Amino acid sequence: MSKTVCLVTGSRAEYGLLKPLIDEILSDPAFTLQLLVTGSHLSPEFGLTYQEIEADGYTIDEKVEVVMSSDSPVGICKSMGLGLISFSEAYARLLPNLVIVLGDRYEIFSAVSAAHISRIPVAHLHGGEVTEGAFDDALRHSITKMSHFHFTSTDAYRNRVIQLGENPDRVFNVGAIGLDNIIRLNLMSREEYENSVGLKLNKYNMLCTFHPVTLEANTAAGQVQNLLNVVESLEDTNVIFTKTNADTDGRVINQLIDEFVQKDATRFKAFMSLGQLRYLSGMQFVDAVIGNSSSGIIEAPSFGIGTINIGNRQTGRIKAESVIDCEATEISIATAFKTLYSPEFQQVRKKVTNPYGDGQTAKKIVNHLRECHFNQSTQKEFYDLVSGKSLSENS
Repeated sequence: MSKTVCLVTGSRAEYGLLKPLIDEILSDPAFTLQLLVTGSHLSPEFGLTYQEIEADGYTIDEKVEVVMSSDSPVGICKSMGLGLISFSEAYARLLPNLVIVLGDRYEIFSAVSAAHISRIPVAHLHGGEVTEGAFDDALRHSITKMSHFHFTSTDAYRNRVIQLGENPDRVFNVGAIGLDNIIRLNLMSREEYENSVGLKLNKYNMLCTFHPVTLEANTAAGQVQNLLNVVESLEDTNVIFTKTNADTDGRVINQLIDEFVQKDATRFKAFMSLGQLRYLSGMQFVDAVIGNSSSGIIEAPSFGIGTINIGNRQTGRIKAESVIDCEATEISIATAFKTLYSPEFQQVRKKVTNPYGDGQTAKKIVNHLRECHFNQSTQKEFYDLVSGKSLSENS
C-alpha cells in the first residue's frame, strides 16, 4: 500500500527547488503525491504562479488562500492566522500520512503548525541553517522542532539539527535540492536565453535579487538604492532583476526596481518570476549573482561564477570561496565589484567547490522516505547531545 505524502509549496522559488522531488515521488509506486499550494502562488500581485505548476502538468489537490494584501507585521500575522485555520481544514480533507516542506517562510510555519496539531508527521528540508538577518531564522528552527524527519544540505547543518534535540537516526544530510535542477534541466543556449528575457547580453552581465532584511526596520529602500546607484555606474553591464518575495517592505523594493529599469530598457530588465529554467540558464552567461538571495550562496558556485552578497540577510550560512560579502553601503558594494573582476578572484571562482552537494538530493530524500515509518506516534523524545541518548534513556 502506498504512503500518501502532501507536499506544500508557497512561492515560485520554493516550487522551482522542489520540482525534482515532486518528479521523484510521482515516479515511485511507494508513494501517492498530494500538492498543496498556498502563499504568493495564489496572489495576482506575485504573478499567480500556481498556473506554472498546472502548466508543468501537475495536479493541485488543494489551494490554501492566505491574505497577502499587506506586507506589514500585522498583515503577515493575519496571513499566518488564516493559514493555520485553512491548513488544518485541508489536512482534514486530504488525510496525508506525511507533510513535506522546505525552508522557513511564515506560510510554511503555519502549514507545519497545523500538521503538528493534527498529529501528522512532517519532513523538513533545509533545516539547521542560519540567516541572521531574517526572522525566517526563528521560524526555521521552530519548524525543525515540529518536524519528524530532517533533510539537511550540509553535515554542519545536520549537526545543528541534532543540537536542537533531534534524533540523529532521523536527520539526513542529502545536499541542497536546488543543485538537482542544474543537472536535470536542459538549460537554454545564449540566443534562446536572450530571446526569452528580451534583452541582448552585454560585455558584462548580472542577475540581481534583493530581499528585505526582515529583522532590520525600514532599511530596504536605502539599501536597494545604494545597490542601484552602483549598478547604474557600471560600464558595459546589463542587469536582470528578479523581484522580491512577499516579505515586509517587499513592495518598496519592487517599486524601486520598476522605476530603475525604466531608465534604460537596453541594459536593465525586471521580472516578477523568471522560473527555474530561465534563472539557472542565466547563470551560465552572467559574471555574478548580486543581492542577498540564497541562490547566490547555494546554486551560483556550481556555475563557477561570483556572488556579491550584500548586507546581513544571509549572515551565518556556509559559503563557497566564490561568495564576496559586503555591507549594504555604496562604497562597500562598489568595492565588491572591484574584487569580483580582480585577477585573483577570477582564479578563485574557476576552481571553487560547492559545499552543498552533488545534485542528487531528490533521489536521496525518496530513498530515505521509503525506509521511514510514518504511522508511528508523532510524539518525539529530546536527544541529549552530551550523553548521546534521548532524555528518557538518561532517566
